[in-house]
Amino acid sequence: MRHDAHRLGEGATLAADTHRHDAVRWHCHARLSRLTVPHATSHKVRDEIRSLEVAGRHGLQGWGEAQHRLLTDLGVEPDVTEVDGNLLMYGGASVQWQTLIGNGSATADQALTYYSNARAAVGVGDSTTAAAATQTDLQAATNKTRVAMDATYPQHTDGTVLASASIAFRATFGTAAANWAWQEWGIFNSATAATGRMLNRKVESLGTKTSASSWQLTLTLTLA
Repeated sequence: MRHDAHRLGEGATLAADTHRHDAVRWHCHARLSRLTVPHATSHKVRDEIRSLEVAGRHGLQGWGEAQHRLLTDLGVEPDVTEVDGNLLMYGGASVQWQTLIGNGSATADQALTYYSNARAAVGVGDSTTAAAATQTDLQAATNKTRVAMDATYPQHTDGTVLASASIAFRATFGTAAANWAWQEWGIFNSATAATGRMLNRKVESLGTKTSASSWQLTLTLTLA
């Protein structure tokens, strides 16, 4: 189900008044890049992929992104899926308003933590429960996880032009992460389960990830 025509204002009421511009559209574009480890990959490269997995289990940030870059350098062609749509959560909207009036926090795992490179995460799960604006987390019972931002993300260019109405979040799920059917995803201000706030949620099948692949999910949000 699409939720992109999510009116943040009085769009329907004010449509007849051509001098008013209150209708605002909240839009999310998702781009999923899948890379699969080739069967002919050398033992050296496979060992490097495994060592990054182990490092990730011991807390190394960016291990999934490093795997993805390794496979890209090998010339592996990505399988790309692009999807539009999402639903803004009430809790996520509240964080934006609180930040706007100076109540955001740089402290980790708080409700009003900034969606910064150090704190933001993308979460994926296997629940097909419909999105509702009151939800505070992905709806999967067990198969759900959050992965912190790739280096340099989120990306936003300050300014007064159209491009400045967008921000992009990106996270890479390495071979050992999120190996289940991807049915839901969202953006969080915490990589720690059951903490922080979920900004948005989307329910749609993106396929089933296995330990033979690295998936990179980019979510671009636009207010227009």
